[in-house]
Amino acid sequence: MNKNLKVVVIGGGSSYTPELIEGFIKRYDELKITELHLVDIEEGKEKLDIIYNLSKRMIEKAKLPIKIFQTLDRKSAIKDADFIMTQIRVGGLDARVLDERIPLSHGIIGQETNGAGGMFKALRTIPVILDIVEDVKKYAKKDAWLINFTNPAGIVTEAIYRYTDFDRAVGLCNVPVNMKNQFAKIFDVDEKRVEMDIVGLNHHFFVTDIFVDGKSSIKELLDKYISGELQETPSMKNIESLQWSKSLIKSLKAIPNPYLNYYFMTKEQLQKQKEQFKENDVRAEAVKEIEKDLFREYSNPNLHEKPKRLEERGGAYYSDAACSLVNSIVNNKKDIQYVNVLNRGSIIDFPYDSVIEVASIITSDGPKPMNYGKIPYKLNGTLQTIKTFERMVCEAAVKGDKDLAVAALTLNPLVDSDSVANEVFEEMYKAHKKYLPQFK
Repeated sequence: MNKNLKVVVIGGGSSYTPELIEGFIKRYDELKITELHLVDIEEGKEKLDIIYNLSKRMIEKAKLPIKIFQTLDRKSAIKDADFIMTQIRVGGLDARVLDERIPLSHGIIGQETNGAGGMFKALRTIPVILDIVEDVKKYAKKDAWLINFTNPAGIVTEAIYRYTDFDRAVGLCNVPVNMKNQFAKIFDVDEKRVEMDIVGLNHHFFVTDIFVDGKSSIKELLDKYISGELQETPSMKNIESLQWSKSLIKSLKAIPNPYLNYYFMTKEQLQKQKEQFKENDVRAEAVKEIEKDLFREYSNPNLHEKPKRLEERGGAYYSDAACSLVNSIVNNKKDIQYVNVLNRGSIIDFPYDSVIEVASIITSDGPKPMNYGKIPYKLNGTLQTIKTFERMVCEAAVKGDKDLAVAALTLNPLVDSDSVANEVFEEMYKAHKKYLPQFK
């Protein structure tokens, strides 16, 4: 075991960081981190100060010899690092508000990782992440890993693999972990006894099998939904919980992840969002209020632990999943986790060089995607469409190609016409121009 691990968190002023600290504290017997560096930018300095002080109190309470640092100097922090974690939001929550409100003003879904909102978050984020990757290559240890849970995680990871020669990046999301935990409750077992087969992409995958103690239990699970015994399908804090039809579940023989609500129940989701739009209460605006409350709590000098309120933020288990991933790489645990990595033949009828979200065995040499085989034909079309969209967005972000970005938006199922794609692009480009220097 490496006893001198240096971990760097880029976006250290994030409200999620206390969960990350808690995760490292819980695993200290196996994961002895010597140095933990929290990095942010000038605009995030106030939040970074608050998070740093809370993190320090948490570590002191745990009586652990972890040295913690805060800095705005990314390069010096990355020097000789073993793990670099990225959890950034280019433009902050104000940019997210625009990502949600502008599409809604044109009558289409406004969401931070899907459709027009997801595309603009990617366009702002990809160039920054690629710069971070170059710093990692230059300053970190040669065998360092980059763990990205910056959204949209799948597109960002796709860009890293497609436009750099860095091959030690892993994208991470909390949705599979949330679904696994919810299925464990349905079967009334500990989540460690549950594993899943998933096929697809970040925020766009299906659970095609579930195993309890190694035994396939998908038929039993599907029967519970089809019979009406389960009134709610898997849900997330940040997504309106709606019930899929029995016909859909029965025919697909798979459980869609909650984000597929936007694609399979667009009309209903849009109606809910329009109501929130009128009340100035889209999800991003709600999150801003939650964050204000969280940082007030974090500022309390008597607080020495992650507050319960953080779960309302919508990203529960993100950081815990990241800690588990680091732990499994360091200790060669060979357990199964759900990550964003290159396909490399795991799904045989999907592009070999594309990033997928897949069950993987985590080793000291990183994630090894498990062989999935062929995509069930009923699920294949939507996955191919979204991957095409993701690749077009990556290329547009790197080349600064407005025409390609508009074309990607037109092809996205959440955009209902080419004219709307053009109008939305122009308005969002003007709103976010400060963060889109690649577009001339």
